[in-house]
Amino acid sequence: MPYFRYKVKDKSGSTLSGLIQSVSSSIAADILSDQGLTLISLQEEKAKDWNSSLKFLNRVGIKDLVIFSRQLSVIISATIPLVQGLRILVTQTENPSLRAVISEIADDVEGGAKFSASLSRHPHVFNDFFVNIVKSGETSGKLDEVLNYLADQQEKDYDLISKIRGAMIYPAFIISGLIIVAALMMIFVIPQLTSILMETGTDLPVSTKILINSSNFLSTYWWLLLIVLVVFFISIRLLISTSRGAYYWDTLKLKWPIFGKLYQKIVLIRFCRSLHTLITGGVSLTRSLDIVSDVVGNETYKKIIKETKLEVEDGNSIVTVFLRSKEVPIIVSQMLKIGEKTGRIDEILDKLSSFYSREVDNMVTNLTTIIEPLIMIFMGVAVGILVAAVILPMYNLAAAL
Repeated sequence: MPYFRYKVKDKSGSTLSGLIQSVSSSIAADILSDQGLTLISLQEEKAKDWNSSLKFLNRVGIKDLVIFSRQLSVIISATIPLVQGLRILVTQTENPSLRAVISEIADDVEGGAKFSASLSRHPHVFNDFFVNIVKSGETSGKLDEVLNYLADQQEKDYDLISKIRGAMIYPAFIISGLIIVAALMMIFVIPQLTSILMETGTDLPVSTKILINSSNFLSTYWWLLLIVLVVFFISIRLLISTSRGAYYWDTLKLKWPIFGKLYQKIVLIRFCRSLHTLITGGVSLTRSLDIVSDVVGNETYKKIIKETKLEVEDGNSIVTVFLRSKEVPIIVSQMLKIGEKTGRIDEILDKLSSFYSREVDNMVTNLTTIIEPLIMIFMGVAVGILVAAVILPMYNLAAAL
């Protein structure tokens, strides 16, 4: 429960101040009044949120939220009171951060707060998307159904992310290993081999000269290269942290060869799936668009969705902005237009998310199949150039003798 810093006067007229813990400011004021104190001021204390500050050490992931939603849905379906169900989940949850958050939520709900309002106090765990879905379930009296549906959607997101990460692990591992081995050879092995060639005084091929100069540079100025790389990545991170920089970066990612199309489809899945979940949960279209703009994870699409929300508020079609945006495929605009006319926009969104999920599955499978032989070819060419640069002058020297 939140803390409130108060300033009061007691019966003798003395001014007192301190902290009080309560579900809301009104209840805190009532508690102080019952103690015979005259309230002067009462403000919520913005205490340091250690869970948020240290979340990188023990992050609450999608998988944890899926399990939480699924278990709570089963508990509520079994007509177990919400507070009691949350207490049960505290003992069942393995993630320490989530366990602490659930315990706080249980205290808030027991103190009279709404479940959705309690969730909103922990934005580092439960985003607006999660909170609004739960709020719609509270309003409709179908909290168990909404939680179960929410778990299904989050599980699909988790499966998608896991599949993409799994497909990229092998190429990333091979390329990282290749870079490390190449750097070690250039710094420690190549200088010993080329020193013999330099002592002979023979005319060396261009490839060998490039290899020797590169090796000398890495051996002498490796620290400078490391500093340049660190400064470069820090500069990129700082640039992306700005709104304008993030917008241009996200736009650039959509234009990458091959991977740009994959990234676009992933963003469209997030958009269709999230909007479908919110609309099905009973959230208004304008509020749903506002929430989804923060869920898609792309500044370019966020701008498009924000503009769409304004058009909808003015009474225009949801596809007004989509039709003039080249980032949105025409199939999405046309199908949403049909869904809007027939009043089945939720079904259209579900079909679109399923369609793009299959597209992403196919792209990831094809990329995995293509990347493996490409990496082998690249490794073969790199090793061939390295060997030729060392062996060729030795062969010429032996032939001259």
